[in-house]
Amino acid sequence: MRQPYYDSILLIERLHRHFLEVLKVELDRLGVQDINNVQSLILYNIGDDDLTVGELTARGYYLGSNVSYNVKKMHENGYLAQERSAHDRRSVRVRLSDKGLALRDRISALFERQVDMLDRIGLTPDELAKANDTMRKLERFWSSSLDYGAFPAVTSAA
Repeated sequence: MRQPYYDSILLIERLHRHFLEVLKVELDRLGVQDINNVQSLILYNIGDDDLTVGELTARGYYLGSNVSYNVKKMHENGYLAQERSAHDRRSVRVRLSDKGLALRDRISALFERQVDMLDRIGLTPDELAKANDTMRKLERFWSSSLDYGAFPAVTSAA
């Protein structure tokens, strides 16, 4: 079990890096130079929502990135609109600007093209669902190990 577990850890990290590289190539193809791949993923994850930076951080995993810095840069480059919360003046809410919505739509189109290509490489919806279930089990395992300070007993319940 040790080697498959270790292989999974390495594969998850490599998949994330490859996905960010796919985003970078798409941004280059679109001629977009004022936002990077991590920022574009943050932008995509904001979607149609109006969020605080804390909510945004909790929603996604932006390896090696400072979400506050990236939000600031995306605001400076016109991808995000910001406003102070009426209830808590320390809190800033962000949402996509028209420019941000346009890029989000282009990234969505990339994802749709990729979904259409999955059949061609022989990856079925069931296989993808099973892989997602496995990754969720690993996520729960790692999260519970943080919550309890030790590795918990793991059951087969989903």
